[in-house]
Amino acid sequence: MTTVRTPGGDKNGSPTGAAPIWGVSQIAPAGVMEHLAEIRESVDRALDEYTRFSCDSPSRLTNAVRYSLLSSGKRLRPTLATLACELCGGNVGDAIPACVALESVHVYSLIHDDLPAMDDDDLRRGVPTCHKQFDEATAILAGDALLTFAFEALTAHISDPVTASRCVLMLSRAAGPQGMVGGQTDDVVWGEVMRNLPGAFDLAGELFRGGARNMEEGAAASTAGLFNFLTRIHRRKTGSLIIASLQLGGLVAHASEESLAALEEFGRHFGQAFQISDDLLDALGDEATVGKRVGKDEEAGKLTYVSLLGIERTKRALDETVAKAKAALEPFAESCGVQSTAYRTIHFLVDGVARRER
Repeated sequence: MTTVRTPGGDKNGSPTGAAPIWGVSQIAPAGVMEHLAEIRESVDRALDEYTRFSCDSPSRLTNAVRYSLLSSGKRLRPTLATLACELCGGNVGDAIPACVALESVHVYSLIHDDLPAMDDDDLRRGVPTCHKQFDEATAILAGDALLTFAFEALTAHISDPVTASRCVLMLSRAAGPQGMVGGQTDDVVWGEVMRNLPGAFDLAGELFRGGARNMEEGAAASTAGLFNFLTRIHRRKTGSLIIASLQLGGLVAHASEESLAALEEFGRHFGQAFQISDDLLDALGDEATVGKRVGKDEEAGKLTYVSLLGIERTKRALDETVAKAKAALEPFAESCGVQSTAYRTIHFLVDGVARRER
């Protein structure tokens, strides 16, 4: 089994140990796991090298950043950036600064999501969350440091200033109020309403029923309205950074606007599929396997695909979304080749979303 390093560590916060990269029950096509391992190793090496900060960064802050950043996550966003770069004919080494920036923004969001004021989680990636390992103030500052460091990684290590500026613009939009943070805000507000106002779910459904002529039509309108609201949340909260990952990979490869549009379309469906499978994991997963507390969405009264559609309809929605993601990759079948390692690997990831165990 291909392995990766997990947090533990040395005095510099470097991780030790090993854990599976991809929590999926499927056999990978020849060469795919090796390619994923190569991407993972290059990304991990860069994350380690880029975060060996000078002594001007307090050791406690550096350790907290590295504890969270170098842990045994899937490196999904850097992997997507690298594969997108390959699909567009680029040099994968040129994608490394984007990979570091994307993982930094992602991990910052996880650190802040886990805080008591947000999701209040004690476990992340199978180990104590940053605020549990250190303290809340240090965790907040580690997240702040990672967010700002992401843009340093792009501007300091992408030599072409036009490409660097386009990457900064794309990542900042994806991570900001119109993207990830905006989606997270709506998610938090919904949770607060549900906790403090019993019956809010039914009230929201009534608002979407509008002028329905009968109960059946009203129920359908209510579900559709809530589904669209939920999709809008996750299009920003989860999907925006996934789309940015693919497009940053395309940008460093100097991809055409047509290729960037195809990557955006793929990312939209892939991001939705990833979130649907995440909701299923929270409802059905085993905590030891998933690496974090499960069942917390229902406890918090969150609007999820499972709470809205039920288990079986959510599974069908996942299958449909995976199919749309695969269809969006078709423009690359001719330009890159269906037998290319990049094309086969990204297809493996799409299939893996439907079979995630972590």
